[in-house]
Amino acid sequence: MVMTYPAVRMPKLKPAHPGEILREDVLPSLKISVVEAARTLGVSRQLLHGVMAGRAGVSADMALRLDELVGNGAQWWLSLQQAFDLYEAEARLRGEIEAIPKLSPV
Repeated sequence: MVMTYPAVRMPKLKPAHPGEILREDVLPSLKISVVEAARTLGVSRQLLHGVMAGRAGVSADMALRLDELVGNGAQWWLSLQQAFDLYEAEARLRGEIEAIPKLSPV
């Protein structure tokens, strides 16, 4: 007899906002200030602070700039932002999403 066990969906951990990674890991390892990073990236200090505080997302433009600064790929920064945004949307819309019936092709 083969035993089967129902799959248990593990709760998702909230992904880090890319600005948090920039604030906690990237800029300290580069040993540059926010002002210097903003100047090097060609963006305003306010915009960079917004990203680092999680109030602003990493756009395609910012991802390209960050790739040039640290060399880890623009797609990586966009993937971080997308994972964060999807998690936030799922949490916000959970009830509405669960109410949508699944349709299957005939």
